Amino acid sequence: MSCRTAAALVLATASFTTHAEVATLAVAANFAEPIKTIAADFERATGHTLKLSLGATGKFYAQIKNGAPFDALLAADNETPARLIAEKQAVPGSAFTYATGRLVLWSADTGKINANADALKSGDFRFVAIANPATAPYGRAALDTLATLKLDVPTHKRVMGESIAQTYQFAATGNAEIGFVALSQVWKDGKLTRGSAWTVPATMHQPIRQDAVLLKRGQNNAAARALLDWLKTSAAQAVIKRYGYGV
Repeated sequence: MSCRTAAALVLATASFTTHAEVATLAVAANFAEPIKTIAADFERATGHTLKLSLGATGKFYAQIKNGAPFDALLAADNETPARLIAEKQAVPGSAFTYATGRLVLWSADTGKINANADALKSGDFRFVAIANPATAPYGRAALDTLATLKLDVPTHKRVMGESIAQTYQFAATGNAEIGFVALSQVWKDGKLTRGSAWTVPATMHQPIRQDAVLLKRGQNNAAARALLDWLKTSAAQAVIKRYGYGV
């Protein structure tokens, strides 16, 4: 942690001191790594405790509608929080964009993907992993990208992950030679952590605005409210940026 970030953390802490509570968060799978660091900083600074559940935004929506005990949702899109507010499952006025996601075509093979994504364009792969577009916004962005490139990838060459986490696992284990994953899964501190990748230009798909929202169950939960406020601090945003997101 830099001196500047540490100073911001100390200043932010003064605003979050209150009676310690426990909040249960539903967090989009692509945000798994950043939230671990953010949660640790938050708990240390505030005394609150966070219980994290990672998965696909579409599945979380269905679970929340069926009464799942979540206090807040950190979604992979902005549509789901808005829908939950409209359906009176979330607190009006509580939604905000905590991160803007980036999509990458990635391979665990360091020589597989070049700056022109030739492996994808030439069809030089047995399988490409794509998140389920019905439940994962990164999957919809991947289909947008293929449409923009005017590429028709046959169904038998696609491996579908139920979440972006599972999609990454397909590519990481070699079950799919390449995969459309979240930049945050393969990027940290300004560099690729492993393999090879092509960062998809943001103009090739709809923006991946990731919104957070306070759910009805958590409207009186001090820990849930404090965590959403914490995501807006410079300390949290510094972590988010480290993983390649926009804030």
